[in-house]
Amino acid sequence: MKIEHNHATHTQIHEHGFASACRPQCSCCAHEHEEGGEDEERGGQIKKLAVAFVLFVLALVVEHLNIPFVRGLSERLGLGALGVQILCAVLYCAAYIVVGKDVVLGAVKNMRHGEIFGEEFLMVVASFGAIFLGEYSEAVAVMFFYQLGEFFQDYAVDKSRDSIASLMEIRPDHATVLRDGVAVRCVPERVFVGELIEVRAGERVPLDGIIEDGTSFVDTSALTGESVPRSVACGDEVLAGFVNNSGLLRVRVTKPACESAVTRILELTQKASSVKARSENFIHRFAKVYTPIVCVLALCVAFVPPVAIRMFRPELADSLGFSVWMYRALSFLVVSCPCALVISVPLSFFSGIGAASARGILIKGSNFMEHLAKTKIIVFDKTGTLTHGIFKVSSINLASGSALSDDELLKIASHAESYCDHPISKSLKEAHMARCDGECCKNLDMKDVGEISGQGVKALLEGKQVLVGNALLMKKERVAGFSDERVPMVGTIVHVAIDGFYAGNIVISDELKAESPAALSLLKRLGIKKNVMLTGDTKSAAERVASGLDIDEYHAELLPQDKVRKVEELMAGGDTLVFVGDGINDSPVLARADAGIAMGALGSDAAIEAADIVLMDDNPKKICDAIRISRKTVAIVNENIVFSLAVKAAIMVLGFLGLSNLWLAVFGDVGVCFIAVMNAMRALRVRAD
Repeated sequence: MKIEHNHATHTQIHEHGFASACRPQCSCCAHEHEEGGEDEERGGQIKKLAVAFVLFVLALVVEHLNIPFVRGLSERLGLGALGVQILCAVLYCAAYIVVGKDVVLGAVKNMRHGEIFGEEFLMVVASFGAIFLGEYSEAVAVMFFYQLGEFFQDYAVDKSRDSIASLMEIRPDHATVLRDGVAVRCVPERVFVGELIEVRAGERVPLDGIIEDGTSFVDTSALTGESVPRSVACGDEVLAGFVNNSGLLRVRVTKPACESAVTRILELTQKASSVKARSENFIHRFAKVYTPIVCVLALCVAFVPPVAIRMFRPELADSLGFSVWMYRALSFLVVSCPCALVISVPLSFFSGIGAASARGILIKGSNFMEHLAKTKIIVFDKTGTLTHGIFKVSSINLASGSALSDDELLKIASHAESYCDHPISKSLKEAHMARCDGECCKNLDMKDVGEISGQGVKALLEGKQVLVGNALLMKKERVAGFSDERVPMVGTIVHVAIDGFYAGNIVISDELKAESPAALSLLKRLGIKKNVMLTGDTKSAAERVASGLDIDEYHAELLPQDKVRKVEELMAGGDTLVFVGDGINDSPVLARADAGIAMGALGSDAAIEAADIVLMDDNPKKICDAIRISRKTVAIVNENIVFSLAVKAAIMVLGFLGLSNLWLAVFGDVGVCFIAVMNAMRALRVRAD
């Protein structure tokens, strides 16, 4: 795809180049057709450059070498030295038309649309000015090297786009669905929720679903970046994009193709290119102001010095006349093009986003990449972030004088929590199902269920008012017989009260992730000033987790609004703050922080929507990887900005002093842009370690 370059090029790259890389295709043929068109167009560009180069070299040879054949032919035609000049002019003119026609037409088209100060305009003015001064070779050189630079820029953009488009490979192109006992092969979009599909060994899972038959190891690296295969069996969830390594799996589809995990990943990557970083917005504004200014300065260079010399130093008028300053002004115009910046800066960010995506880290925009690079404070949720979030009932403790049994207390708590999706609720239900049988399995009559945010559940169970939740709920409802001193051991405590009287508590334990200690220590080595943990859990549970980690401070028994308040207090110092949570219960905090990271969000719609950065597995070390990739990407952006402006400024000064020519000016434009683009491409190969 050809990208038209003017001083809004980076916007066009996003809209026409990068976004299209991730746009879902209707079929493989459409994608192949697009690739074929790009290859054909690139071949045409190469041929055009080759023809122009041959004509240009022939013109230089004829002009500067005394070739007997050319001289003799000119004399036989009676043209003499004039014939050589005519031949040179014809060759230069042919080379200019071949390589410069599209640029001239592009400049005219842009001017019709009100875009006067584009790259094409500057190049046309510079080359026409060189022709006016009789510098035909330099006029052709300006156009040739400009087009050569454009070719390499387009090639680099296509390479970056293709690296992101390679994500399309994780989208399966067919599914084998069982209909009336017959295996039917069709596109995933034609498979309905509830249908049964077969995934053979070596095939990619086409749709999200639950395994109904078969066991296997699946490769999740395309989505999570993790190379270790995952064992799956009957009842486990598998997602579109997983690769079945062994055995036959039969999967019951739970989501249509348009809502699958792989589709959401591709859509996220596509949208990421439209969310610009501060430096990108600065470059866009800078280019709009910079280009008109340098055009005015070029006019000043062309007319002010010769007029001043004629007025104050007339003896220098012959050696430093109008033509000399006109030539210097043309050099000034050529080198002033800001293409190195408007191309390389967005390209760097998009390449960095692609490098992160390949590791299972989805960054929703380059502005969030900048936030990650500047992060000084990281705030963690506890459950599911630093711990596994897999709770298990470790003990049941009845209140003194209670007439209930352990199983009855567990049954009451699990029924009251039956409408909640919190991990603690699930652990209560699992423990109840594992322990009960017969009569115990019967559902209780439950009415008026109400969830109290951050505290627990209130319900009318078998005609009795039941409270199930934390200590805050017990105190708020003034439950008789309740005391904090009744907590028997460290862990998450679920208290139960019946008709206003304390009935007992259930202790639920959660395990620390094995990677959490190393991840937090590494964050300190990366220069993070403070690690903070916020949790709605008990102080004892928070203390147990914090004691095994490099946590600077922690706060427990917090409601969602309390977490927001704590985050605002930490942000008051001006440091960039990132919040890491599960993306489901922490949406207010994720939205309030400078950047929100959802941990282990694979398959979670709420997490993907709420967070700015999504880690597709639950390994906290990925946070370190995201910070490293972001810092290296931002460093590449800064390198390009400083290098481009420094070289251009130096050549402008040299041109004004008469110490450079159009050839060096062309390098200052095309050469610097080429170097900056190649440097931007390094972001695709950024290593996390």
